[in-house]
Amino acid sequence: MDRPKGAQAAERIAAILVVVLGLTGSALAEDPSGVRDPIHGYETLPAHDRFSRFKADLDAGRVKLDAGDERALLRSVLRTLDVPVSSQMIVTSATSFQKTIISPRRPRALYFNDDTYVGYVPRGQIEVISIDPTRGPMFYIFNRLEAGKVPRSRRSENCLTCHGTPEMGEVPQLVIESVIPGLSGGGERAFRRGLSGHGVPLDQRFGGWLVTDAPEFTHQGNMLIDWKDGRAQELPMQPGELFDFGRYPVSTSGLLPQLLHEHQVGFINRAVSATYRARTLLHRNGGDEAAVAPQLDTLARDLVRYILFADEVPLPPGGVTASDDFRADFLARRRPTSDGRSLRDLDLKTRLLTHRCSYMIESAAFEGLPPPLRRAVDRELARALDSKSPAPDYAYLPDDEKAAIRSILAETKLSLRTD
Repeated sequence: MDRPKGAQAAERIAAILVVVLGLTGSALAEDPSGVRDPIHGYETLPAHDRFSRFKADLDAGRVKLDAGDERALLRSVLRTLDVPVSSQMIVTSATSFQKTIISPRRPRALYFNDDTYVGYVPRGQIEVISIDPTRGPMFYIFNRLEAGKVPRSRRSENCLTCHGTPEMGEVPQLVIESVIPGLSGGGERAFRRGLSGHGVPLDQRFGGWLVTDAPEFTHQGNMLIDWKDGRAQELPMQPGELFDFGRYPVSTSGLLPQLLHEHQVGFINRAVSATYRARTLLHRNGGDEAAVAPQLDTLARDLVRYILFADEVPLPPGGVTASDDFRADFLARRRPTSDGRSLRDLDLKTRLLTHRCSYMIESAAFEGLPPPLRRAVDRELARALDSKSPAPDYAYLPDDEKAAIRSILAETKLSLRTD
């Protein structure tokens, strides 16, 4: 497959940055205060994320985990957190605090649902990111497994070194990159750093990730870089070629989980950033919603355009297939209307979803938007989906699709609050 290199790759990244900054630049005029600012309560407020509830039950003995071996422990953690094992994605680049033990010979596996992300490395530690509605990503680490003993877990703020950098405004974020590794796992070539979401071109994705069921299209996955005679060579890497899939719960690293994961990461990063920005704006203006209405409207517009897939890149020609297990696990979370429609209905021919409105508006990250921002988002959603006075920013949505989305939102108790 042809792959962008040198100046061509740099130009492509620059083009992506223009798009991203065009969507969010105006909202960046007011920098948010970060996690250390007490107005956000990142370190002080009671935790309300899924893992904190799990941890309280585990510490109190109300939850039992199988500590027979590390795969049994992982499966029981995933099951208790309601994270499907079918969501497994394999990452060969050493892009974790466990980087010293990650490589194409011992990759990391990732699993996720709408609000919880679990990382696993054989003979390593289980990592968890769990989304708190008002504070965003919270980071936890299990101790290493000792035979027959359930390891304790603890919250870790060291993860903010990479997940809450000054470049991120010290706002906690999820990180997803393309980093093509060498045999040691170290990154030899990186793409799309700082970018996330369904607008990132497919030919910039999956570097350092394995894809076990992808159709033929240009991407950066299933590759490693080897050095010979002082020269770097890109080599194809078949899933399972350098490691034993038997050390993981399943032997897949599917394309659809990775596409949905990318969409979710983009949503959470935008929603959490908007939450911190809105909270900062309101605090600096004494809680006067009217005084910051233009800025809130800008934040809302940028978020709603993402929610409605304004800049989604098309799927590969011929579409995408998915394993029966993952499709069933994903669709099990549907909130169907009386006529059977839902925001999780999959298209997979040219785009991800049948109805281009993110199912992530059912998630903790959306529910935790500050009320003034949520009102602005609801007003913008109503404007975007109004067929009688169509907004030019949303002209790509046909009237019948707008009507379907409005109907689903209303019937699944997510009706738009425009007061």
